[in-house]
Amino acid sequence: MRIPIERKYVKVYPDPKRVIARFFFNGDERGKDVITKVLTLSNEQVFGIISPLLQEYSKRHRNITKILLRHCKKLKTLFSSMDIDYREIEEHRRLLIGSYFTHEYSIESAAFFNPSIIEDPDQSDLEDGQKRLIISFRAVGEGHISSIIFRRALIDRHNNITVIPAGDYIDEAEIIRNATYNKKLFLEKGLMSLIDKDVLDKLNAKLDDQFDYATLKKIIGEAQALEQDPEKDVEFEKVLWLSDSYYEIVFSMDTDISDRVIFPISEFERKGIEDARFTKFTHDDGTSAYYATYTAYDGHIIIPKLLKTKDFYDFTIGPLFGKGAQNKNLALFPRKINGKYAMLSRIDGINNYIMYSDKINIWENPILLQEPKYSWEFVQIGNCGSPIETEKGWLVITHAVGPMRRYCLSACLLDLNDPTIEIGRLNEPLLTPNPDEREGYVPNVVYSCGSIINNGQLVIPYGLSDYSSSFATVDLNELLDRIIANGN
Repeated sequence: MRIPIERKYVKVYPDPKRVIARFFFNGDERGKDVITKVLTLSNEQVFGIISPLLQEYSKRHRNITKILLRHCKKLKTLFSSMDIDYREIEEHRRLLIGSYFTHEYSIESAAFFNPSIIEDPDQSDLEDGQKRLIISFRAVGEGHISSIIFRRALIDRHNNITVIPAGDYIDEAEIIRNATYNKKLFLEKGLMSLIDKDVLDKLNAKLDDQFDYATLKKIIGEAQALEQDPEKDVEFEKVLWLSDSYYEIVFSMDTDISDRVIFPISEFERKGIEDARFTKFTHDDGTSAYYATYTAYDGHIIIPKLLKTKDFYDFTIGPLFGKGAQNKNLALFPRKINGKYAMLSRIDGINNYIMYSDKINIWENPILLQEPKYSWEFVQIGNCGSPIETEKGWLVITHAVGPMRRYCLSACLLDLNDPTIEIGRLNEPLLTPNPDEREGYVPNVVYSCGSIINNGQLVIPYGLSDYSSSFATVDLNELLDRIIANGN
């Protein structure tokens, strides 16, 4: 007899009208041609084109003039190559040039799924028993490009969930690249990213043990000028793409959480950033921060990355290193265990592993934790978010793939002091796609990236065949007792 699980039938759907104004560039020659044409226009012609454009798009974007000017500024190198002084271009013409290098992108137009849920840092001004939540989703737009988007929700004492409607505008963050790189770790990640070893060896000879982006770019420029080899140029460009995997993004303080989108920034994530698993991490001194592991994908190579924030306005992002930082499905434990960070992973794409580290960004020596055991998980098993601490052990919601590649959710319990020990595992799925949930962008799938405990129940957000998301609840003690009984 299966554990009673209540589907809340509160569905969150994608909104194709939610668009972001992205920088668009299709090469130097085409760019120069467009700039030249705009510069031939009279001031009256420029104003006649840009004025109605601003009126139209100001209703769709927050501060569209700022966006267009920012996109025009990105062309400064191109202006210099054309012997054009950017400072002498008047503002309306800059706005018009920027508009030709801007396009709208609907971030939720194709799919909307794989939610992760955590408590909002702001729990002020709520009624008794209410809790404010932040839910992250994987949103997919044109070209199957994934981004991370957010919704705010309220949950009451009875675990009724209300998802707050999304805002009318989407804001792209300011990108800050001020990282200092560790040469050994950086070059190791270069090898894992299949960058030419000869190129990496040349950089190894030139770089100090610690270096910054400006130094790296200068050394690469000198090497390219010396060799004049198109094939090597591509490999050097890959190194710069890898360096772009480290960055900080900052959102304006006047944005709602639903207005903020974390869009692919570096070339190594140009095909998407997938399946963020958020957790509130408590440090030994009692302070806390929010971490999320996610997958960056360029169409060929997967790079696991770590995101950190304290307020959901300012995020720092960088890659994870080591033999254990491979493939998908990494999930960080919400505190250290026996003085070390702990992480779940699925490095081989089939089994669950656990690993420990003194440093949160370096993961070696993965230990096999779970293999497929039951018929509904013969293809693979993995985690559905960070482990949740309970009095009886670490509760891990798992996903499994069985016949017809049907995905379902289940659960297991790990020892609090030694999570390499599995106390028990459900011998049946906890949640399977029902007839109302099996049709969609990817049929027969239910999937989650993180749950919470509230008022004695486990609250699980889950994606429905990748077309929308919903919620389910299950009594926590009944779930734990069933898992423990199955372990004996």
